[in-house]
Amino acid sequence: MKSLLKNLSVLVLLLIVVSSCQQRSVTRVSPNQTIDLSGRWNDTDARLTAEDMIQEALGTNWLTNFTQESGNKPVIIVGFVKNKSSEHIDAEPFLKDLEKAFINSGRVRVVQGGEKREQLRAERADQQEYSSKETMKKWGKEVGADFILQGSINQIVDTYNNERVNFYQVNLELTNLETNEIVWIGDKKIKKYINK
Repeated sequence: MKSLLKNLSVLVLLLIVVSSCQQRSVTRVSPNQTIDLSGRWNDTDARLTAEDMIQEALGTNWLTNFTQESGNKPVIIVGFVKNKSSEHIDAEPFLKDLEKAFINSGRVRVVQGGEKREQLRAERADQQEYSSKETMKKWGKEVGADFILQGSINQIVDTYNNERVNFYQVNLELTNLETNEIVWIGDKKIKKYINK
């Protein structure tokens, strides 16, 4: 019995020593550094998508045409981007970069949409009851959007033996809300080869 306890103690100590030797190391790296561990959609893909879409959206004729015809900056609402891939892909990182670029360009105005717009309306409704008349925000003062940005994320997967190709295509469309005319279509294609 004593020998069994001694062996068990040695085994526990050995497990503790081995587990302490397998600690993870975390290193800070630049957000612009490309690191692709799995071959699936990642932060680099989101960044590259944002960069290309920004350049396309701000560099095409729809913006100049609208400004010349109306004399105003276009107002855009960012709508829904549907993930049609087999992976969990969050479109918000590249959409936020796109919104930021629109605003910072000084050539486009962006208004809230979806859940955030509903939260703003709920706050405005709350103010009608609880805020003073001098500080209460009025109904009917929202800026109406001229265009809505919508899109999809698509994926094609090809596998054979120990090889895999992940192909992603992000499509965005900018549609005139009054006429339903599509005034701009942008896409970003990313293809990854994984050899297992």
